Formats: sequence, C-alpha cells, structure tokens
Amino acid sequence: MSVQSFDLVVIGTGSAGKTVAEAAREAGKTVAIIDKQPFGGTCSQRGCDPKKVLVGAAEVIGRAAQLAGKGITAEPSIDWADLMAFKRTFTDPIPENTEQKFAGEGIVSFHGAATFADKTTIRVGDDELRAGHIVIATGARPRPLDIPGEELLVDSTGFLDLPALPAEIILVGGGYIAFEFAHIAARAGAAVTIIHSGKRPLEGFDADVVSFLVKAMEGIGIRILLNATVTAISGNDEKATVTYKQADSIQTVSANLVVHAAGRVADVAELALDKADIEAGKKGITVNKYLQSVSNPAVYACGDVADKGLPLTPLAGYEGNIVIENILNGNNRLFDGSPVPTTVFTVPPLASIGLTEEQAAEEGRDVIVTCQETSEWYSAKRINEPVSGFKTLVDRHTGQIVGAHLLGSGSDEVINLFALAMKHNLSASAIRDVLFAYPTHSSDINYMLPA
Repeated sequence: MSVQSFDLVVIGTGSAGKTVAEAAREAGKTVAIIDKQPFGGTCSQRGCDPKKVLVGAAEVIGRAAQLAGKGITAEPSIDWADLMAFKRTFTDPIPENTEQKFAGEGIVSFHGAATFADKTTIRVGDDELRAGHIVIATGARPRPLDIPGEELLVDSTGFLDLPALPAEIILVGGGYIAFEFAHIAARAGAAVTIIHSGKRPLEGFDADVVSFLVKAMEGIGIRILLNATVTAISGNDEKATVTYKQADSIQTVSANLVVHAAGRVADVAELALDKADIEAGKKGITVNKYLQSVSNPAVYACGDVADKGLPLTPLAGYEGNIVIENILNGNNRLFDGSPVPTTVFTVPPLASIGLTEEQAAEEGRDVIVTCQETSEWYSAKRINEPVSGFKTLVDRHTGQIVGAHLLGSGSDEVINLFALAMKHNLSASAIRDVLFAYPTHSSDINYMLPA
C-alpha cells in the first residue's frame, strides 16, 4: 500500500470540496482530493444544472400552451433525445475539465471510495493518505426506503439521463425533486403521478403558496396522492406496480418508470466515521459553528453532508469558504444562518426565503401577512398564466421583511431582490420607495408589501 502525506485531504469534488481544495492550494498547502463519482460534483452533472436545462424546455412548452389561441397557433413538443443531447453538452466535459484544472493547480486527484483508517488517515483503493486536516464534502445520496422492490426505483441521476421518456411515470416523494421532475415529464407528454406520505407536499414551504402550485399542477394533469405511504414495488424495468397505503386502504398504481424522489441523506455510509471518532446525526456530520467536527478537530464538513444549512449549491460554496478560512487562520469565521433564497423549478417556479407564516407563529413574531393569488395581475395576464400568487411577512414593529414566498414566472429572480433586502435590513417601506423598471415582475414587489 502506498502511503502519502498532505497538509489537507478533501473528500468530494462538488462546490464545497472544490472551493476548499483550490483555496488551500493557492495558500501553498499540499492538497489531495478524492471522489468515487466522476469529478465535478452532483449539481453540475447530476443535479441542478442539467435539471435546469430540462426545465428550460418545459418552460417553452408551458408558455406556448398558455398562449395557444392568443396569438400562438402551433404548440411545440419536446424531442427527448435531442434535449438529452443538449444537456450532455453541459455535463459531459465536466469530469475531464475538473481533473485537468486540479492537475494544473497542483492538486493530487484520487478516484474511489474514501474510508477512514484513523482520525487523520484516509484509505482509497491501494493508497493511504495522511493529513493534518481532512474535509468531508461528499454531499448526499437518495434516502433508503427499505421496502420490497426498492431496486426497481430509478434515482434522480437515472431520470436526468433517460434515453427516452416513458409514457407513464410515478414519483415517490413530495419534495423538490418530485415536483420539478413532474413538471418536466408532464410537459414532455408523460402521464405523471406523485405519491407522498405527508399530509401536504413541499412541507418546508408556505402552505398557502404551495396550494397555489398544486392547483397549477392539477391543471396540467399531474396526479398528487397525499397521506399515501409506499410499501412495495413489483414488476420489471418496463412496467412496475407501486403498492401504497392510504386511509387504511391498500391500493396500487402502475407505470413504466418509478422514480425515487423521497429525500436524500448525507453520503457517509462508506466513510467508516467511527474509526475517526466523527459524530453524525440524521441531518449529517455533526459540526460546530466553525463547521468543524464536534468530536474530531482535524475534520471539517461542508455542503450537504454537514448538519447545518439547507442542501443548496450556493450555500455549499459559502460553507467551503468558511472551512478553508478556519483551517488556514484558526477558527475565526462562524457559520452565518442568515436566510437563503431557494427555488423549486416547476412551471411556474415557486421561490421562498425566510420564515413561513407557520414558523413566524411558532416564534411568536408579530407580523403583517399579505397573501394573494395574482392571476389577474398584469404580469400574469399578459402571458395568460393561470395560477400565480405570493405571501409576504413583515415585522409589525420594525418594518423588516422576515419572509417572502412567491409563485409565478420570474419568481426565481424576484426572490433574490427579497434576499438582498433581508440581508441588508432594508425595510418594506424602503423597498416601496424604489422605482423599478415597468412592466416587469420586479415591479410587482411594491404591491406585495404593506404600506
């Protein structure tokens, strides 16, 4: 076995790991980086970036359908094979480009699953790597369902690389992945069913605005089954039957493809964390305010694998910057839990930042709640968008915006204006004083906030 020593070993080549490794190397440290997957991370190859390419096609279909008979005379359709080929122009070059960039920077790359041998030693294949610091940035993987027939499920990676789109699709789960894939598949012509065990989908988002989105989804034929727990999957790769329990009744539904969209967990199963005295909980590796393992000070964790923050790519990069600063300069930079905007890229998109109304009530916040369905507003009517709406929460005493939840075209961009306002403590009245370009989605902000 080859034994090598480094100042830093990074496990994972996504946004968090790449940020740490490159900054450490720039500071003159010797750095090794490991990944069991193709280099470049989930977001750029198997997640948000390729998904957004597919969403772009779904948006075209949705917009054309809305304007049929209102100036648009022919509805387009998605050629799935062509769309996949276009997607691959983004994803295929990433592994080689990433490795070449690392090599040019003097970062030593290793392929394979990393396993801890002790607190400061990693084994990968026939190599043993020792380091003063180790950073875990392995991301997340699909949550095991522990049901019969689970092997028949296709995960998100498989869905984003389908050579052809099946006629019927079942999505198990009611979060981001289920809703985004449902819109892509439905707009591409598939019959889609979502099966979710909870009483409502997208449970981390505002219930009223989610209800607007559900209305839009049902309007294009997406079937959503709630309080339905999947108990088994049977069949084969061409036709599968999902058995689920709903209201004390056992029922079944069949489709050509069943997709795992029931959440993700920290990808730590192969790391042998116990050998390095690293604690982990349900959300991931347990870290302190410096993103350092609470039980092994030589180890830091950032991105989806850590138990702080939302599983979002910008947050992973931000956490990577915190980690490397603390490694290089001693623990002096804290994780900032400021609100982070997030978007469900449905058609139309659902975007959110800050507290929901339910969370504000739990915290005892005295807030002014403004909520409205906006399909009659000009910004929606001009594109004949059938469903849109918003909810904002403003602190009654300070005038600060504490939550914003938007549904409709442009919401994924407008939410960033709310993020800017909240980050810099701009009051609702200060936002209302801004003259926005009109007519734009941003100019609607003035009508979303109390006078």
